[in-house]
Amino acid sequence: MRILVAEDDRRLADVLEQSLSEAGWDVEVVGDGSVAHELALYAEVPYDVLLLDWMLPGMDGISVCRRLRDVGVTTPVLMLTARSAVRDRIDGLDAGADDYLPKPFDLDELLARLRALRRRSTYDRETPVLVDDLVVDPAARRVSRSGAEIDLSAREFDILYLLVGRAGQVVSRYTILDEVWDGETDLRSNVIDVHLASIRAKIDRPFGTTTISTVRGAGYRVDPAGGSA
Repeated sequence: MRILVAEDDRRLADVLEQSLSEAGWDVEVVGDGSVAHELALYAEVPYDVLLLDWMLPGMDGISVCRRLRDVGVTTPVLMLTARSAVRDRIDGLDAGADDYLPKPFDLDELLARLRALRRRSTYDRETPVLVDDLVVDPAARRVSRSGAEIDLSAREFDILYLLVGRAGQVVSRYTILDEVWDGETDLRSNVIDVHLASIRAKIDRPFGTTTISTVRGAGYRVDPAGGSA
């Protein structure tokens, strides 16, 4: 997960960089709005979220957001600002910001909002993911295999979509907890195992196949070509 942070308060920028890095984000921090605009506009690998302070040298956060939207950049934007008037919040949202967080803020709330923005934007823009004959459609939140509809709970769908979206990669238990549960459950609990057992019983067992492999001590992996049970 890549995030661009534009914050000219060096102390706050350092805190954000450390906190976001510890939460598993690939963080790039700049202190100038014009630099943030250029990076967001021409990034070879698009950012997942932009975190912009309202008041920045070079170009303020509102202008950065507006200019990016004007040229079709849809990366989610969370605006940070010490301004609290309703009119200011409206101006930020009208400029194309997706969310707004006044200073001072709680770091846990910031992380939760960033995760929510990333999930929402991913579901909105992604086309269905196909692994062999398994189809996972994030927009419709539907799953099917060999044309047969499979009924998953909301949490089961989120886990499966996370895994198939990173097919071929090992996804750790921490990543699943962080992205699906927003870190709200204990890493030592068996909640992931329970949900994965249910997912496997629905998407694999009736079809005689294996989609999700357990990589001992590392996490879980969906093989792009699937496998036989």
